Amino acid sequence: MAGRTVTRADLAEAVFREIGLSRKDSADLVESVLGLISDALARGEPVKISSFGSFSARLKGRRIGRNPKTGEEVPILPRRVLVFRASHVLKDRINRSLAPAGPGDGPETAAEGNRPDEPASS
Repeated sequence: MAGRTVTRADLAEAVFREIGLSRKDSADLVESVLGLISDALARGEPVKISSFGSFSARLKGRRIGRNPKTGEEVPILPRRVLVFRASHVLKDRINRSLAPAGPGDGPETAAEGNRPDEPASS
């Protein structure tokens, strides 16, 4: 499942091809959008992108961790962590590639309560 990583340059190239802005303007647009998202998250504001997902910064409290090498307890200071929650649209799109191609093999059989070796009830 390993694939190529999408980079800022890839996003700028997509804007260039799809919208027709110059390459420089496309790169500036991508940087501007990423900057707005980053700034909002740094201020603690959630970012929601319809049909994609939402980003938010969450505060993790102080806790006690353990040094794996020595086993010694070590305090972990409070910090903010970035959280991404995918939308149902994105989850469905990702999982669609896992759906089997044959009839009766898909999740609809299990959802209907029929076993694959039994005829469907009408």
